[in-house]
Amino acid sequence: KWYEKLWRADEIWVALWTSLKIATLSSLVAMLLGTLAAFALHRFQSRLQKIHLGALTVPLVMPDILMGISLLLFFVALGVPTGFFTIWIAHVTFCLSYVAMVVLGRLQDFDFTLIEAARDLGAGKWYAARSVMLPLLAPGIIAGGLLAFTLSIDDFVITFFVQGAGTTTLPLRVYRMMKVSQNMPVINALSTLLLLMTFAVVIFSFKLTKNKTSL
Repeated sequence: KWYEKLWRADEIWVALWTSLKIATLSSLVAMLLGTLAAFALHRFQSRLQKIHLGALTVPLVMPDILMGISLLLFFVALGVPTGFFTIWIAHVTFCLSYVAMVVLGRLQDFDFTLIEAARDLGAGKWYAARSVMLPLLAPGIIAGGLLAFTLSIDDFVITFFVQGAGTTTLPLRVYRMMKVSQNMPVINALSTLLLLMTFAVVIFSFKLTKNKTSL
């Protein structure tokens, strides 16, 4: 009966849809920016790249509450109204660091002689990167994207600070529902479904990593 009540709770599904949109958009942008950042860090060695690596590492070690406050102050200083856009920017900010580190680990084991062989056979620079390098790195990129998706859809602290009126993600909705004891069984049912979804994403990510290793 609690799953039936969960099914009829429209406010939960609206919040879930908002979280899914933010997580999907954040993951896609983080995959693009994180891959480019990882390639730059692996390809070029300079003092600027050390600063670049430090900037990417900061979101990994900074407490969420401090990062949330910092982003809120940043948006307020720029005069940007908080809402869907600010949540999306905040999620991209910390998600791309995780994607960059995952892809960077893949690049360290990548055999760049394959690119040289493709160039020797007449492939252009961009064609070799698109047809040889990108398919081999794709499992690592997708695995980083899945990690970013999981972190984004589950984030509460940072989202709490940069949310705006009318924009509520699923973790924020669950937090508000927990204040009323009669909603606890519904939250338990929702948590079970979220756990199953998380396990499915993790298993899929492991399979991608396994396929990368077999290649």
